[in-house]
Amino acid sequence: MSNSFFKGLMVCLLGCGCAAALVMANANSADAQDAGAFHEIETKYIFGNFTVGSAIGIEGEKAIEPDTQANFGKRGGRYAVTQTELEFEYTPTQFMQIELGPTVSYYNIHGVPGLDDRNTGGVNGFEAEFRFLIIDRGPLPLAVTLSIEPEWHSLDETSGTAVSNYGLETKIEADIELIKNRLFLGFNLLYEPETTLSQSAPTFNESTFGVSTALAFQIYPNVVVGVDLWYLSHYEGIAFGSFTGDAVYLGPTFYWKIAPKVLMSAAWEAQVAGREVGVMPALDLTDFSRQRARLLLEFEF
Repeated sequence: MSNSFFKGLMVCLLGCGCAAALVMANANSADAQDAGAFHEIETKYIFGNFTVGSAIGIEGEKAIEPDTQANFGKRGGRYAVTQTELEFEYTPTQFMQIELGPTVSYYNIHGVPGLDDRNTGGVNGFEAEFRFLIIDRGPLPLAVTLSIEPEWHSLDETSGTAVSNYGLETKIEADIELIKNRLFLGFNLLYEPETTLSQSAPTFNESTFGVSTALAFQIYPNVVVGVDLWYLSHYEGIAFGSFTGDAVYLGPTFYWKIAPKVLMSAAWEAQVAGREVGVMPALDLTDFSRQRARLLLEFEF
């Protein structure tokens, strides 16, 4: 691993440590107001969904989830790309959860160096996700889940060029209950190898490594606000070959359990630090975007 990884990890831990101290102070004073109003909450989406909590859900649960991620901003021009996963979620056992469905993408690109202008959208492949509960919350406040997400895309996620892209996103999703039913600390570890096949270019292999920390505080019953901090690094080759750049994202998160079977999870983050190999200006705006946002709705049935 490069020194950038260790620097990114330290930034994540330091940032969330300081935020935890501030939020815990507020939470302790709020506890005295009405501790009984705050009931147990599933942690999967309370961190805004860039960082994912460990919760699997109740055995037999089914849900439909439109999950949209948007990326904005490159080195110049206009850049806005969205990808929406139309997921069906099913929890066959209390230790396993399955999600699957098609993806739909939209590209609005104009005047970006190195990318063709494009204003189009359409179906862009299929994704599935398998989540396995490794450590359940019990005497200890910690819970851990393993997530494996195979995916195929017919359009390049950055440029919209016609390709065949295969990826396998693997994540460790963990969270700790710092104050019962009120304050949670999340942690994700990400590894995603990808292979892209194209008629106009040689086969391209790449990989992304990531680590995150996030805080989520239930300010009112069923309403959670927080902050999410990510470090991401990009490499040529599926097993961390040549380092090409890295990015640190920071931003607020919001979660609202609107009704017993309806919820919303949202996040917005900006690249606050990063570098691209061989490029003098700060930030990596080739491998990553300047800003990113996420919005998920869940409808259980």
